[in-house]
Amino acid sequence: MNQQQSEAYNKAKSRVKEIKGFYNHLAVFLIVNAVIAGIVWYYDGPIWFTLLFATGGWAIGLLAHLMKTFQWNPFLSSNWEQRKLKELLEKEDQ
Repeated sequence: MNQQQSEAYNKAKSRVKEIKGFYNHLAVFLIVNAVIAGIVWYYDGPIWFTLLFATGGWAIGLLAHLMKTFQWNPFLSSNWEQRKLKELLEKEDQ
């Protein structure tokens, strides 16, 4: 394996590890929150409190993990990046 193939392999391996980390996070989120919801339901507790505070906060963190892992940002698209790069290069030339 040459240097370029080795770098590509290591990059791919790192990416797979990152994706696997997200899926593990998602699985733990689903399992833990299902158990919490079951306990709250069993003891006839306020389910809205559980969903709003326990699950809601964690869901925000999970969403951030999703966005980082899959390089998804609905606010700054790749089209935006190209326009901004062009703008900065033009400004640099002046």
